[in-house]
Amino acid sequence: MTMARMNAAPAAIDTTRCPLCGADNRCAVELERATGQAQPPCWCMDKPPMDAAAAQALQRRLPDSARGLACVCAACMVQLLEDTREHMP
Repeated sequence: MTMARMNAAPAAIDTTRCPLCGADNRCAVELERATGQAQPPCWCMDKPPMDAAAAQALQRRLPDSARGLACVCAACMVQLLEDTREHMP
């Protein structure tokens, strides 16, 4: 590994983009933070909590660099839940 590579700053995470597909994640929390304008509750607040299998599948799919930094979009979440249900015994 070269010194330039070792000293390179990590790439910035765009918190308005889904870390899985790159689409707008429509995160109301991030929109409010960016604009300073109050937003309605985020789309994810109306969803039931994920079960353990879905949560583990999501952790496996997320890049390490994006964990806890950017929300997944609704489309990716739906796909994740469908994939998880298909692989359940």
